[in-house]
Amino acid sequence: MTKAKPKSKSKLTAVGRSAKWAVIGAIKGTGDTAESIIEATKDILAVTVDGVAQVATAAEKAVAQIITGAIDAAAEVGEDVLITIKSAVQGTVKGASAVGADVAKVAVAATEGAIKAAGDVGADASQAVEHAVTGAIKAADEIGSDTGKAVRHILKTSIKGADKVIKK
Repeated sequence: MTKAKPKSKSKLTAVGRSAKWAVIGAIKGTGDTAESIIEATKDILAVTVDGVAQVATAAEKAVAQIITGAIDAAAEVGEDVLITIKSAVQGTVKGASAVGADVAKVAVAATEGAIKAAGDVGADASQAVEHAVTGAIKAADEIGSDTGKAVRHILKTSIKGADKVIKK
Protein backbone atom coordinates (compact mmCIF):
# COMPACT_ATOMS: atom_id res chain seq x y z
CA MET A 1 0.00 0.00 0.00
CA THR A 2 1.34 3.42 -0.94
CA LYS A 3 0.50 5.94 1.70
CA ALA A 4 1.54 9.53 1.45
CA LYS A 5 1.44 12.66 3.52
CA PRO A 6 -1.22 15.31 2.89
CA LYS A 7 -0.10 18.72 1.79
CA SER A 8 0.57 21.04 4.69
CA LYS A 9 -1.28 23.94 3.09
CA SER A 10 -4.12 23.19 0.73
CA LYS A 11 -4.28 24.96 -2.62
CA LEU A 12 -7.55 23.29 -3.60
CA THR A 13 -10.31 25.21 -5.30
CA ALA A 14 -13.94 24.78 -4.25
CA VAL A 15 -14.22 21.88 -6.71
CA GLY A 16 -11.10 20.25 -5.28
CA ARG A 17 -12.35 20.65 -1.72
CA SER A 18 -15.72 19.18 -2.68
CA ALA A 19 -13.97 16.22 -4.28
CA LYS A 20 -11.75 15.79 -1.23
CA TRP A 21 -14.68 15.68 1.17
CA ALA A 22 -16.73 13.42 -1.11
CA VAL A 23 -13.84 10.97 -1.32
CA ILE A 24 -13.19 11.08 2.43
CA GLY A 25 -16.87 10.30 2.99
CA ALA A 26 -16.77 7.53 0.41
CA ILE A 27 -13.66 5.97 1.93
CA LYS A 28 -15.02 6.08 5.46
CA GLY A 29 -18.55 5.05 4.53
CA THR A 30 -18.01 1.95 2.41
CA GLY A 31 -16.06 -1.26 2.34
CA ASP A 32 -15.20 -0.98 -1.34
CA THR A 33 -12.84 1.95 -1.48
CA ALA A 34 -12.02 1.75 -5.20
CA GLU A 35 -15.66 1.63 -6.35
CA SER A 36 -16.69 4.39 -3.94
CA ILE A 37 -13.92 6.67 -5.25
CA ILE A 38 -14.96 5.94 -8.85
CA GLU A 39 -18.54 6.93 -8.08
CA ALA A 40 -17.61 9.98 -5.99
CA THR A 41 -15.31 11.47 -8.64
CA LYS A 42 -17.78 10.67 -11.41
CA ASP A 43 -20.56 12.43 -9.48
CA ILE A 44 -18.42 15.47 -8.61
CA LEU A 45 -17.57 15.97 -12.29
CA ALA A 46 -21.25 15.72 -13.25
CA VAL A 47 -22.29 18.23 -10.61
CA THR A 48 -19.45 20.59 -11.54
CA VAL A 49 -20.42 20.85 -15.21
CA ASP A 50 -24.20 20.71 -14.73
CA GLY A 51 -25.74 23.71 -16.44
CA VAL A 52 -22.46 24.95 -17.91
CA ALA A 53 -22.72 25.83 -21.59
CA GLN A 54 -19.19 24.73 -22.44
CA VAL A 55 -19.29 21.26 -20.86
CA ALA A 56 -16.08 20.02 -22.49
CA THR A 57 -14.01 23.00 -21.35
CA ALA A 58 -15.49 22.95 -17.86
CA ALA A 59 -14.85 19.22 -17.52
CA GLU A 60 -11.22 19.51 -18.60
CA LYS A 61 -10.59 22.36 -16.16
CA ALA A 62 -12.38 20.68 -13.25
CA VAL A 63 -10.86 17.25 -13.60
CA ALA A 64 -7.38 18.15 -12.32
CA GLN A 65 -8.91 19.67 -9.19
CA ILE A 66 -11.16 16.64 -8.68
CA ILE A 67 -8.18 14.30 -8.96
CA THR A 68 -6.08 16.49 -6.66
CA GLY A 69 -8.85 16.57 -4.08
CA ALA A 70 -9.23 12.79 -4.21
CA ILE A 71 -5.51 12.19 -3.77
CA ASP A 72 -5.30 14.75 -0.98
CA ALA A 73 -8.19 12.95 0.74
CA ALA A 74 -6.44 9.58 0.46
CA ALA A 75 -3.25 11.01 1.91
CA GLU A 76 -5.16 12.66 4.76
CA VAL A 77 -7.00 9.51 5.86
CA GLY A 78 -4.09 7.14 5.22
CA GLU A 79 -5.65 5.38 2.23
CA ASP A 80 -3.59 3.86 -0.58
CA VAL A 81 -2.78 6.76 -2.92
CA LEU A 82 -2.19 4.52 -5.94
CA ILE A 83 -5.60 2.87 -5.67
CA THR A 84 -7.07 6.34 -5.32
CA ILE A 85 -5.25 7.54 -8.45
CA LYS A 86 -6.53 4.63 -10.54
CA SER A 87 -10.07 4.93 -9.19
CA ALA A 88 -10.30 8.73 -9.42
CA VAL A 89 -9.03 8.77 -13.00
CA GLN A 90 -11.44 5.98 -13.87
CA GLY A 91 -14.33 7.88 -12.28
CA THR A 92 -13.59 11.16 -14.02
CA VAL A 93 -13.24 9.47 -17.41
CA LYS A 94 -16.60 7.75 -16.90
CA GLY A 95 -18.03 11.07 -15.77
CA ALA A 96 -16.73 12.75 -18.93
CA SER A 97 -18.65 10.29 -21.04
CA ALA A 98 -21.79 10.79 -18.96
CA VAL A 99 -21.76 14.58 -19.42
CA GLY A 100 -20.77 14.57 -23.08
CA ALA A 101 -17.23 15.86 -22.65
CA ASP A 102 -14.29 14.73 -24.79
CA VAL A 103 -13.28 11.52 -23.02
CA ALA A 104 -9.78 11.43 -24.48
CA LYS A 105 -8.99 15.01 -23.43
CA VAL A 106 -10.37 14.37 -19.95
CA ALA A 107 -8.26 11.20 -19.72
CA VAL A 108 -5.13 13.25 -20.43
CA ALA A 109 -6.13 16.00 -17.98
CA ALA A 110 -6.93 13.42 -15.29
CA THR A 111 -3.64 11.58 -15.83
CA GLU A 112 -1.61 14.79 -15.77
CA GLY A 113 -3.44 15.93 -12.65
CA ALA A 114 -2.86 12.60 -10.94
CA ILE A 115 0.86 12.63 -11.68
CA LYS A 116 1.22 16.17 -10.32
CA ALA A 117 -0.90 15.51 -7.23
CA ALA A 118 0.97 12.26 -6.54
CA GLY A 119 4.23 14.19 -6.56
CA ASP A 120 2.77 16.76 -4.19
CA VAL A 121 2.04 14.06 -1.59
CA GLY A 122 5.32 12.21 -2.14
CA ALA A 123 4.07 9.21 -4.12
CA ASP A 124 6.25 7.56 -6.77
CA ALA A 125 5.77 9.28 -10.15
CA SER A 126 6.25 6.15 -12.30
CA GLN A 127 3.68 4.24 -10.24
CA ALA A 128 1.35 7.22 -10.48
CA VAL A 129 1.65 7.14 -14.29
CA GLU A 130 0.95 3.40 -14.33
CA HIS A 131 -2.14 3.63 -12.14
CA ALA A 132 -3.54 6.73 -13.84
CA VAL A 133 -3.12 5.30 -17.35
CA THR A 134 -4.59 1.97 -16.25
CA GLY A 135 -7.62 3.73 -14.74
CA ALA A 136 -8.18 5.85 -17.84
CA ILE A 137 -7.95 2.86 -20.18
CA LYS A 138 -10.23 0.70 -18.04
CA ALA A 139 -12.92 3.39 -18.03
CA ALA A 140 -12.51 4.07 -21.75
CA ASP A 141 -12.80 0.37 -22.61
CA GLU A 142 -15.99 0.16 -20.54
CA ILE A 143 -17.40 3.07 -22.56
CA GLY A 144 -16.60 1.38 -25.88
CA SER A 145 -13.84 -0.07 -28.03
CA ASP A 146 -13.49 3.07 -30.18
CA THR A 147 -13.20 5.18 -27.05
CA GLY A 148 -10.60 2.79 -25.67
CA LYS A 149 -8.53 3.08 -28.85
CA ALA A 150 -8.78 6.89 -28.85
CA VAL A 151 -7.73 7.14 -25.21
CA ARG A 152 -4.79 4.78 -25.71
CA HIS A 153 -3.63 6.83 -28.69
CA ILE A 154 -3.84 10.21 -26.98
CA LEU A 155 -2.23 8.94 -23.78
CA LYS A 156 0.68 7.45 -25.77
CA THR A 157 1.31 10.78 -27.45
CA SER A 158 0.61 13.05 -24.48
CA ILE A 159 1.87 11.35 -21.32
CA LYS A 160 5.51 10.40 -20.82
CA GLY A 161 5.71 6.71 -19.89
CA ALA A 162 2.15 5.87 -20.95
CA ASP A 163 3.35 3.85 -23.92
CA LYS A 164 5.16 1.42 -21.59
CA VAL A 165 2.02 0.93 -19.51
CA ILE A 166 -0.15 0.43 -22.59
CA LYS A 167 2.22 -2.20 -24.03
CA LYS A 168 1.71 -4.30 -20.88
